[in-house]
Amino acid sequence: MTSELAIDVSNLSFAHRKDVEQSLVNLALKLPTGSRTLLIGANGAGKSTLLQILAGKRLTPEESKVLIKGADVFRKPHPGVTFLGTEWAMNPVVRGDIQVSNFLDSVGGYRYKERRDKLLDILDVDLDWRMHEISDGERRRVQLVMGLMSTWDILLLDEVTVDLDVLVRDDLLTFLMGESETRGATILYATHIFDGLNNFPTHVAHMRFGEFVQTPQRWVPPLPGGRAGPHLHEVALQWLKDDRDYRRGLEKKGRKVRGARKDDVPTDSETFYRKYDYNH
Repeated sequence: MTSELAIDVSNLSFAHRKDVEQSLVNLALKLPTGSRTLLIGANGAGKSTLLQILAGKRLTPEESKVLIKGADVFRKPHPGVTFLGTEWAMNPVVRGDIQVSNFLDSVGGYRYKERRDKLLDILDVDLDWRMHEISDGERRRVQLVMGLMSTWDILLLDEVTVDLDVLVRDDLLTFLMGESETRGATILYATHIFDGLNNFPTHVAHMRFGEFVQTPQRWVPPLPGGRAGPHLHEVALQWLKDDRDYRRGLEKKGRKVRGARKDDVPTDSETFYRKYDYNH
């Protein structure tokens, strides 16, 4: 891992609309080349929004600085950035009646034959599968082959391993670690699944309400058979508990409360459906 910054972000704020709370608030992020960073935070912390911005999918205010390998992600996008998110598998196009071999060729798989074939073995993909007949997990494997077969420099992963079985996920993580260690590739990975991840990250970061509670810090995994340090699952669980307590504290001060409503006033939809409820 070198000292060169792969990702350099400062003064980054973002809101999906002008009339809603900001999803990201004056965020700063600096990741060295070759690092593997886990983004940890509750649902709605801003992890997906940050990854989408780094992938150039959302436009930010002019005062924000978002650099990949020293170049502006919007004005001079780096060709080696790959973003993989969960929404891909729900796209009706990739759920159509097309054979996996034809699908991969249609996105240039023949240009990356050696890496494509390696990933087909790692992810245990059958080239004769038809996309409309396979499970969500198998479709996710095809997505990963498609997204990883070119030689990317920056990999942005948004919950993309959620559908994979434990064995395939472990093989994939081993492959990604190899890419980082041998090619200096940089990985930023948002996930809520921490089993088997103790030895994967070089850094971990904690997001809450669009800000970093902890900016990326070096991660030292616990020693096998010993208790030299906490396991990643324990760290994540404690951080998420802290996030919930923090949010509930804000709710006591006037922030909109989640959960069951404490009054007897029905919602508009409840009033409507009660009127036309023929089950009673």
